[in-house]
Amino acid sequence: MGDIIRLGISSCLLGEKVRHDGGHKLDRFITDTLGKYVEFVPVCPEVECGFSTPRESFRLVGEPESPRLITSRTKKDYTNLMLQWARKRVKELEKEGLCGFIFKSGSPSSGMERVLVYSRKGMPVQKGVGMFARVFMKHFPLLPVEDERRLYDPKLRENFIECIFVFKRWRDFLIQKPNRGKLEDFHTRHEMLILSHSPKHHRIMGKVVTGSDDIPLKKLYAQYQILLMEALMLKTTPKKNAGVLQHILGCFKKQLSADEKQEFLEVLGLYRQGCVPLIVPVTLMNHYVRKYRQPYLREQYYLNPHPVELLLRNHA
Repeated sequence: MGDIIRLGISSCLLGEKVRHDGGHKLDRFITDTLGKYVEFVPVCPEVECGFSTPRESFRLVGEPESPRLITSRTKKDYTNLMLQWARKRVKELEKEGLCGFIFKSGSPSSGMERVLVYSRKGMPVQKGVGMFARVFMKHFPLLPVEDERRLYDPKLRENFIECIFVFKRWRDFLIQKPNRGKLEDFHTRHEMLILSHSPKHHRIMGKVVTGSDDIPLKKLYAQYQILLMEALMLKTTPKKNAGVLQHILGCFKKQLSADEKQEFLEVLGLYRQGCVPLIVPVTLMNHYVRKYRQPYLREQYYLNPHPVELLLRNHA
């Protein structure tokens, strides 16, 4: 599997003609942009479960918490068949080293949220979760997940992609021989990024890492992973980002000239006001890091969390 980030994905988003109508839902951002940095593991629950293409469409029927999977016209119930397949499939996916999953929005098998669920009288509510998506998320509760519709939101897109890059580094870290010092190093390199998501988790995780001598390593790693993914699920905000950048600025007390400090504070003020995107103050900060050779900051993933070509920090 090497250095490649592997993502599970609904097959139709890659252009595979597996939809009930024989079509697909090719997403160009996923295939042409994100696809340059990840390897996809396609999954189509309905086809893999044994249904043909084209086929009669499905719908969720009953209570949103535990709906049935019913064919739209003939009203055949395939709930048990789908659940049996899904439980087997997630076991197989354990071997794929996935760092996340992109689901097809609205799908009765693959939608991760707000899927239509019909009452017995035919009235829909948008409160369901697709059959396979529910089993997957329960089986992999810490794995980053999104759907292609939500990825059109710049903040959600940035957060998801940041999460999968962190998750890949965590997977790589787990391959190494367990070591408290190595965990401290992992945390140190990610601490500004964690702080940008959750100051609360940043405080807790710092205490967990530094005060962990009496905790077995296996338990310590499991505890840290839960806290890490909990933190990353909380979205960054301009206020939190500005706080992190102010904190980083404090590392240059002896190096920056008065003019350089004033320049950065002015740029940071423009970011706070929504006049410039995050990439502007971050780029200036990276310039200072290189100029003054700050070893601690040079290792901070917050300043370079993902390839700049993805343009994830370019939205104001």
